[in-house]
Amino acid sequence: MSEALKEELPLLKADELNDERRRSKTMSRKEMARDLRRRRLAGDFDPEESELFTEIESTRPKTRADCISSPRPCLFVSCKHNLYLDVNPETGSIKLNFPDKEIWDLPYTCALDVAEKGGITLEEVGEIMNLTRERIRQVETRGLIKLREATEAEPPRRVV
Repeated sequence: MSEALKEELPLLKADELNDERRRSKTMSRKEMARDLRRRRLAGDFDPEESELFTEIESTRPKTRADCISSPRPCLFVSCKHNLYLDVNPETGSIKLNFPDKEIWDLPYTCALDVAEKGGITLEEVGEIMNLTRERIRQVETRGLIKLREATEAEPPRRVV
């Protein structure tokens, strides 16, 4: 796109788009590795980066008891309970759930904090997870079916 055309197009903010949600963005593992190689070849690799990763790993909470008193928003985005991004365990790809927001702009960053809040509506869950109410209902229904199938597959317990 030419620079002149870019200047003519107005930038729209989320609230100017009739409050429509931005779609999640997925980055593949290959894309991330390619970007890292490109940065290293260009000399953009920061030597402090590895030191920072080591420090983060040493301060990362290991249990819920460790993280319950830690400051919010939770900056440990690689935690499986963090709502900012999702990592596919099979492919290693990363999905940014909120591509238009920074982590400190989110009202909740930890799924465990939401669970401790207690029962909330599908609409509230949808806002927290950047999904529609209908998609949350579908996920809930699928989860309940899986739980029912798992409990029906278990042999009955004997009460002593």
